[in-house]
Amino acid sequence: MSSKIYEVLQWASSFFRAHGKEEAAAEWLLRHHLQMTRAQLFASLREPMDEASKQALMADVKKHALEHIPIQYLIGYEHFYGRTFIVNEHVLIPRPETEELVSHVLARARKQPLSVVDVGTGSGAIAITLSLERPTWCVYGIDIAASSLEVAKENAAQLGANVHWFEGDLLQPMIERGIQVDVVVSNPPYIPACDIPTLSPVVQKEPLRALVGGEDGLLLYRRLTEQLPQVVSEKALIAFEIGHGQGQAVKTMLQQTFPSAHVDVLFDINGKERIVIAHLASE
Repeated sequence: MSSKIYEVLQWASSFFRAHGKEEAAAEWLLRHHLQMTRAQLFASLREPMDEASKQALMADVKKHALEHIPIQYLIGYEHFYGRTFIVNEHVLIPRPETEELVSHVLARARKQPLSVVDVGTGSGAIAITLSLERPTWCVYGIDIAASSLEVAKENAAQLGANVHWFEGDLLQPMIERGIQVDVVVSNPPYIPACDIPTLSPVVQKEPLRALVGGEDGLLLYRRLTEQLPQVVSEKALIAFEIGHGQGQAVKTMLQQTFPSAHVDVLFDINGKERIVIAHLASE
């Protein structure tokens, strides 16, 4: 006898609860497998669920609960700044905190045509969003991993964004080509290596190269700050996402490199240090 949709939802929720996972993920997975909106799902709860969809859902529930595979990798996408981005095991899953980084860049950067580079682009979420929100900007995206750039390029194609992609280490591709930019934005790896074992098993399934920022979490900021003078224009805006407690250290690095810059440490919606922004010249 076939199961009703609500029975499958109850089973998945219970399975997640028993294995210490968010129960809400059950609805997310179910909607994906049934290709339904939330309203459609709740209108159909007493309908029977076809066996093939049920078996596929159960397999994904077990992958998330027992193997700790992120839901976003199972369904293949995540939403960011009102758009849907393809994600897989080659890229970091975009977070709401990074939407705040994008919002600050959009609010603070002058609106006339600018050149912008997103360093460590991953899925391309930052670069693509900036390109789509400001079509007159010339946007570059850099990543050290070819597998990540493939995802970014696919996202740009699907969303209709015009971004120039480079494979390389931090700002090296810009330095080699002699390209200067008005905005540098980056969400680099900033978790100290010793903290990785304390992360949730689900987060540990994301690419370590996108998580680990050296012994103290600040390695990539040091390297970026050394490269910045070769790339930025004289009135540039620099915006970094950071981990909580890293604000003062990153601010100091930027102030030492650009003594006349105005540097702010900004807090996210949860009250944690999240963004460091430097203006190299006042407007």
